Amino acid sequence: MIDPSSAPGEGGPAAVLWDMDGTLVDSEKLWDVVLAEAAQQLGGQLTAEQRTALVGSNMAVTSRRLLEIAGRAVTDEAAGEVADRMRVRTAELFSGALPWQPGAREALEALRAAGVPCALVTSTERGLTELALDTIGREFFAATVCGDEVDGQNKPHPEPYLRAARLLGVDPGACAAVEDSPVGAASAEAAGCAVLVVESDVPVDRGPRRIFRPSLVGVDAGELRRLIRRR
Repeated sequence: MIDPSSAPGEGGPAAVLWDMDGTLVDSEKLWDVVLAEAAQQLGGQLTAEQRTALVGSNMAVTSRRLLEIAGRAVTDEAAGEVADRMRVRTAELFSGALPWQPGAREALEALRAAGVPCALVTSTERGLTELALDTIGREFFAATVCGDEVDGQNKPHPEPYLRAARLLGVDPGACAAVEDSPVGAASAEAAGCAVLVVESDVPVDRGPRRIFRPSLVGVDAGELRRLIRRR
């Protein structure tokens, strides 16, 4: 647990809470492959609009939506089978090196050098997240919260970010969250975080607690501290 009084710099951030897919690593293109193949196996096909709506969703929501799109009966058993096939295919794709988003690794290194604790807050399940961490680096994160660890209260519910703040022992209102998707930004905002949004594959609505940037290049503790103060 992090002592909130030890957060670097007056006014925070007490911690930085990071989304993974599309934010730290350019893995949404790999998810495109998985989703397209899963839809085809069910006899359906994803439109661009349907794919966009699934960005940031967890496996349970995604598998049930794919069944709906294909006109199949949506049952727990059928959704479980779709999810299992998607996990196997995703694991194959995640087993290789994942491409970093511009500036992401440098931002993590700058925060670690400044002594700012970080947590990973992702809708991806634990098993697949562990594969991704082989690329990203576990050493950057004092805590990780995965999509199968929030009792079904996935993004856009605030629980993923609230849980990360609890694990770190910090006030979510003193944290900066970094996101790329509408559901992720909504989750972090509802938890009380200031949100730095770097849009990746889909547009994100503007909001009073959201600051937008074209990339993570140049992001450091000082900029995130200013984000907290501007909120």
